[in-house]
Amino acid sequence: MPWREVSAMEQRLEFVTLALSEGANRRELCRRFGISAQTGYKWLRRWQDGAENLCDRSRRPHGSPARTAAGVEAAILAVRDAHPAWGARKIARCLSREGLAAPAPSTVHAVLQRHGRIGGGSGGDNHHYRRFEKPAPNLLWQMDFKGRVPLAGAGWCHPLTVIDDHSRYALCLAACGDQRTATVRSALEGAFCRYGLPEAFFLDNGSPWGGGVPGQWTPLGVWLLKLGVEVIHSRPYHPQSRGKNERFHRTLNAELLACNRFRDLACAQRAFDAWRSVYNTRRPHEALGQEVPATRYAVSPRPFTDPPPEIVYDDGETLRTVNQSANISFRNRLWRVPKAFRGERVAIRPRDHDGRFGVFFGAKRIATIDVNNDENTNPETVSHVSEQASTFSPG
Repeated sequence: MPWREVSAMEQRLEFVTLALSEGANRRELCRRFGISAQTGYKWLRRWQDGAENLCDRSRRPHGSPARTAAGVEAAILAVRDAHPAWGARKIARCLSREGLAAPAPSTVHAVLQRHGRIGGGSGGDNHHYRRFEKPAPNLLWQMDFKGRVPLAGAGWCHPLTVIDDHSRYALCLAACGDQRTATVRSALEGAFCRYGLPEAFFLDNGSPWGGGVPGQWTPLGVWLLKLGVEVIHSRPYHPQSRGKNERFHRTLNAELLACNRFRDLACAQRAFDAWRSVYNTRRPHEALGQEVPATRYAVSPRPFTDPPPEIVYDDGETLRTVNQSANISFRNRLWRVPKAFRGERVAIRPRDHDGRFGVFFGAKRIATIDVNNDENTNPETVSHVSEQASTFSPG
């Protein structure tokens, strides 16, 4: 028969029972139980106050002069409960901004742990990226879709996101029913009316702003070009070059999408608007030194005009209108240009070699004509970003 392990509570109870028996030698009994006389008499005193007092008592001191004040702890927990995805640094910065004597982030973390709001892990990862950003607002905006989110009723929501590269300010968070050109253009018009025009957009190669293949123009890209907004595409299969937008999507998912289900697009848009306001004006951003994006953003001085201004060419230039087959006529031959420019006027300008001409939409070359060859070529008309840290990298 195996030995049964005796608990400390059972040993104490046995000691007290024997010590209280008539004629018991208590000091000898203490030696036999392997405890000091002081400990033995302590358990006898506790027994007299109640059998439950034989249990171990907390070793916690009666007073903790250095402990965080109850009011500060309550404020920490209130911020955490309102924003469950915010960590200790953001909460500390938020309290400080509200005029409270905020403790150090390590103390905030300890408070969250003590109250069961977070686990014991250190969190985060060990990847370190060198961050780069444009020196001022509106020099570059990043745009993408955050996948698709199922609606509780029926159908899908496609969150369209636009952020400013310098300030991380969220300029647009639209609950779209699809990813078509007209839908994106409508959302951008609203952002342009409020914030003005950026100098450039940084995009991937997907539809509707990319044709899936590097260098392909789309109607949306042509519209942006007419507005004077440059279109810059990242290298295919390199999402890390658009790190700010990818990081924004992670935050959006953690703080809103993962914990909510929307009935329809209107319900989703109301939630998007409320969260975007918090993100821009209240949520501290680690990459901004725990400031909020609104402190670094200012609207663009370039106003949005609808319809876009017409492209103006110099007198005497050779002009052609692109037909519906995406061809132009030059020197008694038809030459191919990108389909996105159908119906637009283009200029044909001589290049540096005899027989070579460039096809330009405004100042942007969109194709090349070589009258010495049978076919013309479409160059990479849309700029692409290489993976050079001096240009862009995760931020």
